[in-house]
Amino acid sequence: MLFLIILILSFAAAYFLPWWAVAIAAFLAALFIGKTMKESFWSGFGGVFIVWTSLALFKSIPNDQILVKRVAQLFHLPHWTLLLLVTAIIGGLVGGLSAISGFLAKKAVSSKD
Repeated sequence: MLFLIILILSFAAAYFLPWWAVAIAAFLAALFIGKTMKESFWSGFGGVFIVWTSLALFKSIPNDQILVKRVAQLFHLPHWTLLLLVTAIIGGLVGGLSAISGFLAKKAVSSKD
């Protein structure tokens, strides 16, 4: 459930807002719905990973990957799909770590010592 909510919120945020809005979406989803730290991280990672991969393909396929191929050459990568993979992993880490932060914020506020 958390994965699906992060996926939908991240897609809406990434399509209309700056790149860092996916972190806010993952943070808020894990803050309200997250049950464990492991579930929060993997839901955030997977949701943002899929969103960034699909949006990057959505933007680069219509123009025959012209920009992606040139940036991959700039970084000395043998193929443009490696650049797509690196981008998706970075986005996934942003989503996963922000989801962990949301879960830990909930845990810090709700714990009674």
